[in-house]
Amino acid sequence: MPTVGVFNKEGNKVADMELNESVFAAEVNQYALHQVVVALLANKRQGTQSTKTRSEVRGGGIKPWRQKGTGRARQGSIRAPQWIKGGIVFAPKPRDYRVSVPKSMRKVAMKSALTSKVQENQMIVLESLNFEAPKTKNIVEMLKAFEANKALIITAESNEVVYKSARNIQGINIIPANNINVYDLLKYEKVIITKDAVSKIEEVYA
Repeated sequence: MPTVGVFNKEGNKVADMELNESVFAAEVNQYALHQVVVALLANKRQGTQSTKTRSEVRGGGIKPWRQKGTGRARQGSIRAPQWIKGGIVFAPKPRDYRVSVPKSMRKVAMKSALTSKVQENQMIVLESLNFEAPKTKNIVEMLKAFEANKALIITAESNEVVYKSARNIQGINIIPANNINVYDLLKYEKVIITKDAVSKIEEVYA
């Protein structure tokens, strides 16, 4: 079983913790990670962009000038793409970018992302993360203790005090354990996670 240190907010090690082997010591599947990240980014796209083709632009029903004898290039409509206020060639239309990924692959990708963080010593387990009142200074001091400039903070439950303390810090994101995703785990250099959040993740993915 993989073992990690448990730290307090000051950055001092207070204990050791054994992690579930099936979650934090799984085989890292690069293909599953790639597929899930592509799907997550694709599913964020709104797909609401829309412009008009030449058949949808108003006007241009009459031929601008006769076909021959004017010395000018032949034209059939003032709403053709080469004209100002003309239609758009291959105009983008509303579409659904959603990509479906099997539940089993999402699970494999999540385990791979968590395992990679443990293997690279980029996962920091906290004994607890509670503050009496929202204060950015508290989070900044904790991050300095762990030398973390770009980090994902994971709590067991939604914690408004911690969220308000960290939301103004650039490069820091805070989410509850039930909202974690592969993209965020890979995006941030370090993962700072509470002991309770680790137990919650193991309950779901073990």
